[in-house]
Amino acid sequence: MQITDWTDFGLFTAVARNGSLAGAARETGLSQATLSRRMTALEQRTRRRLFVHGASGYTPTAEGRALLERAKKMEAAARDIAHWSAEQSGAPRVRVSAGTWTSEYLARTLPDYWTPDAKWTPEFVSCNRDMDIERREVDIGVRNRRPTHPWLAGRRTGTVTHAAYATSDAVIGWIGPSDDTATLPSEAWTVTHHGDNMVAVSNEPQIRMALARGGAGRVVLPTFAGDAVPDLVRVSGLIDALTSEEWLVCHQDTRHDPAIRAALDALARALVRRAPLQDNAQSPTLTVG
Repeated sequence: MQITDWTDFGLFTAVARNGSLAGAARETGLSQATLSRRMTALEQRTRRRLFVHGASGYTPTAEGRALLERAKKMEAAARDIAHWSAEQSGAPRVRVSAGTWTSEYLARTLPDYWTPDAKWTPEFVSCNRDMDIERREVDIGVRNRRPTHPWLAGRRTGTVTHAAYATSDAVIGWIGPSDDTATLPSEAWTVTHHGDNMVAVSNEPQIRMALARGGAGRVVLPTFAGDAVPDLVRVSGLIDALTSEEWLVCHQDTRHDPAIRAALDALARALVRRAPLQDNAQSPTLTVG
């Protein structure tokens, strides 16, 4: 039996997780053409059809979903080895998953809540979907709702609001998501309410902001992100339908790990400082999902 390169399984997981070659390319740094060739080769080697290719992207078949469950275990084992290796040379890495703008905020303000002698080393995973904490895809996730699964613990850090931004009120067109990326509530809202008046689209939130800064149109942003951009002003009130709670979420089994506990405390301070709780002036505590 021919042995497949373990790397192929990691690439397969990225494609299956993102549901598209474009998303997997952003995650892995490889080109879409390379990923397409590797997935075709993997299907040939395993003699199984792993994806259905269509307008919606790369959808795993039943065989693909079965492989994905096995590949996730490989990822978890690889991360455990990475943590073990990191412990030999410094503080353990803690993988933190958040959306584009929260990740940018946490990276930009890192010196405010972390120092090189801390008990943990930050590893940011920018992703606009909920990565699997149960299977240790990440250690901590910043989520827009309280966790409901009993194996998860949550710490509420604030409320996130959204508004429309542009260079001035005179700008009337809208900037929206590409057809295959309208998955975030803000993206779906833009398509639903202003789909007929979109002057430009992009699958990347940073590109949409850049288009707005250039005066191309209006874009919906979290207020903590939009208010920090000097070229943009609010051109709407708060969009009530997009207001959501913000939670730090981790696994019950790991929340007392010294590195993860230190990371939770530090991240909570950073996020509460950004968007203070209206109903609780004290530092929030972990609760069972």
